[in-house]
Amino acid sequence: MAQNSGGRQRPNILITGTPGTGKTTTASALAEALQLRHINIGDLVKLKNLHDGWDDELDCYVINEDLVCDELEDVMEQGGNIVDYHGCDFFPERWFDRVVVLQTENSALYDRLTKRGYTGSKLSNNMECEIFQVLLEEAKESYPEGIVSALRSDCIEDISRNVENLTNWVRSWSPSMS
Repeated sequence: MAQNSGGRQRPNILITGTPGTGKTTTASALAEALQLRHINIGDLVKLKNLHDGWDDELDCYVINEDLVCDELEDVMEQGGNIVDYHGCDFFPERWFDRVVVLQTENSALYDRLTKRGYTGSKLSNNMECEIFQVLLEEAKESYPEGIVSALRSDCIEDISRNVENLTNWVRSWSPSMS
């Protein structure tokens, strides 16, 4: 049986990885399968203006990490959340019972990002991030070793398998989720 943190009835899971690795697809499918709350940090930042403006070079909002954490504190304490974001080192360690880093083979990731319209430094920065496993290292440095795992996310079959494995993990963590 997985360990239950902080007296929560349902676990919190962070799904992280380079843009284009399937975080939102995986988090949405997992949330639906388990009737948990999916929190897409990028959407939350836009919706609640939890940012410090726009970065023209990287073509994205500069998130205000303190505002994001303040916004999420109460809901994270309740448990039952699947958080989806391409960073992880600013979230409090106590929030998560499992941290999943999705990884995608470089040519597949390149194709996904170019289809999204990524070019120039935004494309090269994200490709380098994946090649050098920056997010996996960030997760390993930010969370206990036993809760961090890297999962392949090259194709729809990988995503389905990951959702199934995470669903089984949640059910073992919380018998009431069965």
